Amino acid sequence: MTKADWEDVFEAKELLGLGERATLGEIKRSYRNKCKANHPDIVGDDRAKGDLMRKLTRAYDVLLKHSNQFKIPLVPPDGEVLDPEDWWMDRFGQDPLWGKNRKK
Repeated sequence: MTKADWEDVFEAKELLGLGERATLGEIKRSYRNKCKANHPDIVGDDRAKGDLMRKLTRAYDVLLKHSNQFKIPLVPPDGEVLDPEDWWMDRFGQDPLWGKNRKK
């Protein structure tokens, strides 16, 4: 993931009040609880609450995009953030089909 992706994940976890690791169920529970507490239909027609609801929904979407049914890290591993090309080479660099070391 790129630095921008990690920043989005970090903002989302902070907005939803999650720790460094979260299950999909914890993410959903936090999102639903925050929505119940801040939904404009419940607390009244408040523009700030509407903006907060949009931010909560975006945070939820960001976290769902990067998660599965298991606990996932919500901080970069060892502070290391890879560029997309570095990420590709880290995973497939030695692959004879995709890596730089392929035979012609």
